[in-house]
Amino acid sequence: MKEIKGKNTKKPQVYATAASKTNTKSQGQLEENRKDSGRLFGGDKERLNEGGRAFGGNKESLNESGRASGGNKERLKDGGKAFGGRRENNADVREKRITETGLQKKGLEKTEHGSKGTKLCPSAGRCGGCQLIHLPYKKQLERKKKKLEDLLRGICTVYGMEGMENPWHYRNKVHAVFDHDRKGNPISGIYEAGSHRVVPVDHCLLEDEKADEIIVTIRELLKSFKIRTYDEDTGYGLLRHVLIRKGFFSGQIMVVLVTVSPVFPSKSNFVRALREKHPEITTIVQNINERNTSMVLGKRDHIFFGRGFIEDYLCGCVFRISPQSFYQINPVQTEKLYQKALKLADLHGDETVIDAYCGIGTIGIIAAKQAEKVIGVELNPEAVRDAINNAKINHIQNIRFYCNDAGRLMREMAESRQKADVVIMDPPRSGSTEEFMDAVKVLGPRKVIYISCGPETLARDLQYFHKLGYQADGGWGYDLFPGTEHIEVVTCLRQMEGKK
Repeated sequence: MKEIKGKNTKKPQVYATAASKTNTKSQGQLEENRKDSGRLFGGDKERLNEGGRAFGGNKESLNESGRASGGNKERLKDGGKAFGGRRENNADVREKRITETGLQKKGLEKTEHGSKGTKLCPSAGRCGGCQLIHLPYKKQLERKKKKLEDLLRGICTVYGMEGMENPWHYRNKVHAVFDHDRKGNPISGIYEAGSHRVVPVDHCLLEDEKADEIIVTIRELLKSFKIRTYDEDTGYGLLRHVLIRKGFFSGQIMVVLVTVSPVFPSKSNFVRALREKHPEITTIVQNINERNTSMVLGKRDHIFFGRGFIEDYLCGCVFRISPQSFYQINPVQTEKLYQKALKLADLHGDETVIDAYCGIGTIGIIAAKQAEKVIGVELNPEAVRDAINNAKINHIQNIRFYCNDAGRLMREMAESRQKADVVIMDPPRSGSTEEFMDAVKVLGPRKVIYISCGPETLARDLQYFHKLGYQADGGWGYDLFPGTEHIEVVTCLRQMEGKK
């Protein structure tokens, strides 16, 4: 097994250890600082997220550091889930967005979609990202629960669909495509469904409002700095996309300027002008994407301002988020989802837990507080390095990360007579693979916690798990993407008696 040397890496089989003993801050100090900042966890304020993972390919297209069995992870899940059926990291440029242009002018309430959906969102018909914008939120939840019940009928019982108190502006990650009109004036927005025509968008009902404001400011600055937007047909121009990431609890903001070339005219002056308009910006990064591809982000980052990353909180832990990192886009609902997953795991402090395709280590680090040992598995080396840093930040020393395929690692553990009590898995919308599930059977954990963003493939996988001797106790739905058809669900599978 490949080993990466780190400050505290001692064991030959371990990809890297999790915590640095030189770090002097205690978890109690972190908790106190968090409380001082006024950001609470739990109760009515439950929030925050991500921790994506992917099996068999690309989890969030935005290449945010994912987990993938066979490649990259941050890719489909982060979101990969939200608009138009995708997940999010090196996000696919066809990410869908909707607008609320004219909302205040028409005096419409935001508290209900209703039949006024087209008035709330003038671009809904062209964007296609919010399939349920026309329905009151209560009706959306009823529709999603029924869909889940239909898919899981005969497999397990569905125990509700947890919605949001405020289903608006929940996306902490916002992506805008930049182009120009026939007169050469810069425009920003989204690709029209099924095309590469850009629909101008200034305000979106689902996206963070401050992020939308910053995108508009960047567009306005382009002309004065004589910066041209990139033209896909001619290959001329510089700016392709803008990505904004905001920490839901920390309030920190990252601006990523995706350009076709590393040369950025008047860089210092541009950064100064943008920060004068928005002093709340924490860091500004240039990402270079020279490829003719539908992927938003390239592989190279240049820091223009700040540290090149932001931090935010999830379930009492701190997580560092870089431009490439996978991090869930709905923090409020993700924290509820993870808390439910760990409640189902029912950890008592003496268990070994496998976080299969751990990405930047979110759920594994959270689980480490309740388990004896956690093993995080990830194929993306950059994601694993992020996970190691996050474990150090949180002073978690009972977690180890392996750069490996999760199925292969579980088989190796079984061959060496090692055991695991719980496996936590969170595959992409395409679901898991029979090879992975077979490896779970070989290792023989007493429980499998399956977090799914694709209920259709979840139903298929639960049926296969049943053949292997694992029965689903039930399904708990969570609405991470109000206004869309997408559903998140967590299930708990137990090893059946006589099937061990």
